[in-house]
Amino acid sequence: MMKGASVGVGLLGLLLACVTTAPTDKNRDWDIYSFHINSTVTSRYATTIITSRVANRIDQSQEIEFHVKIPKNAFISKFKMTIEGQTYDGVVKQKEEAQQQYTQAVSRGQSAGIVSSVGRTLEEFKTSVTVAALSKVTFELTYEELLKRRMGKYELLIHARPMQPVADFKIDVYINERPGIHFLEITGGLSTKALANAITKTHASSEAWVHFYPSKELQSQCESCGEQGLNGDLVITYDVHRKTSMGDLNESEGYFVHHFAPSDLPRIPKNLVFIIDRSGSMRGRKMEQTREALLKILGDLAEDDHFGLITFDSSVSTWRKELLPANQDNLEAAKSFARNIHERGATDINAAVLEGTAMLNRHPQEGSFSLLILLTDGDPTTGETNLKKIHKNIKEAIGKKFPLYCLGFGMDVNFDFLEKMALENSGVGRRIYTDSDAALQLQGFYEEVATPLLTDVQMIYLGGANLTQTNFSQYYNGSEIVVAGQIPDNNIEMFTAEVIAISKSNRVMYSDTLPKEEPIEARSDSHIQRLWAYLTVKQLLDKEVQLSGKEKEKVKKEALDLCMKYSFVTPFTSMVVTKPQGEDSQVAHKPKEGEKPIRSSQVVSGSRLQGLKDQVNSHPVMAVQDAYAGPSPKQGLRENAPQRGERGKGIMSRVGSMRRTNDHAVQKSFPDFAMAFLDFNDPPRAHATKTTMRTTTTTVSPLRRFLLPAEGQALPLCYDIPVALSLRLLLDPNNELSMNGQLGQSASAGYRKIVIHYRSDQHIELDTTGITFNDEQNTTYFSWSPKINHKTDSVSLILRDKEMDVNIASTRVVIMLYKRNGITFLWPVLRQRPTGDNIIGIMAHPPVAYEEVQGITMKLKIQDKEVDVSRDSAVDLSVRSTPTVACWLMPLQSALQGELADFTVTQL
Repeated sequence: MMKGASVGVGLLGLLLACVTTAPTDKNRDWDIYSFHINSTVTSRYATTIITSRVANRIDQSQEIEFHVKIPKNAFISKFKMTIEGQTYDGVVKQKEEAQQQYTQAVSRGQSAGIVSSVGRTLEEFKTSVTVAALSKVTFELTYEELLKRRMGKYELLIHARPMQPVADFKIDVYINERPGIHFLEITGGLSTKALANAITKTHASSEAWVHFYPSKELQSQCESCGEQGLNGDLVITYDVHRKTSMGDLNESEGYFVHHFAPSDLPRIPKNLVFIIDRSGSMRGRKMEQTREALLKILGDLAEDDHFGLITFDSSVSTWRKELLPANQDNLEAAKSFARNIHERGATDINAAVLEGTAMLNRHPQEGSFSLLILLTDGDPTTGETNLKKIHKNIKEAIGKKFPLYCLGFGMDVNFDFLEKMALENSGVGRRIYTDSDAALQLQGFYEEVATPLLTDVQMIYLGGANLTQTNFSQYYNGSEIVVAGQIPDNNIEMFTAEVIAISKSNRVMYSDTLPKEEPIEARSDSHIQRLWAYLTVKQLLDKEVQLSGKEKEKVKKEALDLCMKYSFVTPFTSMVVTKPQGEDSQVAHKPKEGEKPIRSSQVVSGSRLQGLKDQVNSHPVMAVQDAYAGPSPKQGLRENAPQRGERGKGIMSRVGSMRRTNDHAVQKSFPDFAMAFLDFNDPPRAHATKTTMRTTTTTVSPLRRFLLPAEGQALPLCYDIPVALSLRLLLDPNNELSMNGQLGQSASAGYRKIVIHYRSDQHIELDTTGITFNDEQNTTYFSWSPKINHKTDSVSLILRDKEMDVNIASTRVVIMLYKRNGITFLWPVLRQRPTGDNIIGIMAHPPVAYEEVQGITMKLKIQDKEVDVSRDSAVDLSVRSTPTVACWLMPLQSALQGELADFTVTQL
């Protein structure tokens, strides 16, 4: 019997040729008789399936290789091979488990290994299988990605090089966007000249179809084609309509996604400092391209921008000691300086970034936006060289006041170090590739951040749970903020989205609700749940980079659990490709950007590899690599899960309203630092059934119950405070701001009076009859009835619908007027927490992280201490619907980490 031959077939759908030279169609021993790429995009979430069918045309077995490249930001979620009616599925496993399987295969001399080839936008996936004589194999790979909006458009990239003309070659793209498709363009090498005739495009309102069906003859006759068929890109770019500044809010099957990209806003002037590495390693083309890009960027600065230039090697030099306006004279002088930047010396990154930070701190500009851009190609080699200390120094110096963007030039740069430094300071890390267009890469990055429109963006979702990142330090024109989350119980009736941000010096606010009635086709979007999972994992990967110790492991576990549930191949997971009996399983990893691949020469191939098979098995497995940098995620995201002590049906809830099933209700998430209390006059059915003993009797004096949100947990904490006390609600010594409140006498009420003091000369007193504002010179009184918009230089008071919105410094508080059970009272909700340290008070506590502890009685572990708790309920007054929510009841001392006396005051 003849030994099996081995041949490599490079299949890209996105396809790349194998390293072997493909034979001509006439003498080829194998044939790709069908090759399809099918991509569906809904709510900017793309799911792409590559299906390749290959026939073994000879009367002996041979090895066929499947070799594709996918976008770096994508996650592989499925792979299968079908041979003679039998399907073999890839299985996603924890990376360590898959790695052990790979190591064992290598030690036995079998064909296993990790092969990685990282480009700018694509990464490889390879596997191979032995196909019997005159038999066929079908490969099918699925990957998913969230298309990112850059420069006002989304881009879907498809690359094709199948190594032969294919009789049945098809690329089908279907786009469905509920707000409507604004424009759609097709570019790339596969859309030019004769190949353009093979493309059909249909665009109808919210849907678009793109079909690329080149004939077999055309695949070998086009400009970039040959005997190996197609070789080029098909790039589909589009954008959607935005009828309102709030953007597009969409939901399906208990999940929602919000795309926020307003454009009708004035640009914010920039304070920009460029920090340029001029060390010896920048010699030659790198420095030439840096100078070229810097000259172009300087020419694009607006007249109301301010800028500075810093160059560094072993020493730090500033063009000017202060920021200067971008007028013509200053720009010409700066360009002259840029033309004379020359490489020399070592690399002191720490001193250079600290100098740039100090420059921005020395020259604050009212109503402007500051940012740092660092360009370097190496590690710190002089001055402070301890990477952890550098991270600490830079983070403390910047203090969350502005973002730092780190551009790493070339493949030798310590990209992990730069990426972490950027992520810790609200920026991103990006690699600049040392190709002929490096200057254009630098200019392209600058264009993305050239036009800031909003700062301090807060995305608030009443009725949402398990949210992705909701706070963003900046929003740039042409980009997009995407937030996804769950809607427990799919209760969309009370779901409300609100966006609060700063536009120049003005506060802007947007709000919207989910559409109550949707066409069936718009409601059938099952992609939103996977979009939420994808975005959550991406943000957890970013967060994991910034952490260490137990926190790092906790975030890694959260990401791993989601990856396993949704079968995502990420840096924490791998896919094991199962093959027919007698063949080796293979492992797909997704290493991080810049991680050195294990080349095929490092793998012992064994004596069974011979002839052409030796060449194919020099790349024996599939492998992928990733390069991803973005804003920092929301902490502590978790899956829905039944809570201990629950019986009957599963319980879901929502912030801002509550849908009960049986006798339980669970609060899943709190977007605000909210407080609530237990209303003992509510009917008994409003309270959740207790699952553990609670020692409360009717002889105890009336108590107010407060809610304290939990970090990423299903149930908040709650605690009781006796009536009629005067409480310290908030104290911010950094901004000379304090807020105190006096509780009423009734167990059914909240506060009867709240007083806010700002500095020594501004005071706001609120009671149930009205609001008094005193600025030492004038005293102004408002009743609760009319709408009011009263502003001074430092205080904003907006009254609407019995809610007083107070903005002072970096703090926003909403005081709500209620009437329940015949009693009128006030309730404060902290919408924006003060920045800085030493913030104290009942409302100052951020969400608490806890772990449930197994045992006879229910316990929670908070800050390494175990606390006895019981399941109870409270009324959430932070939203108008005042839902009753379940909570873990505990002593005040445990919840607030202090004594009651620490939170009381003698006078308001």
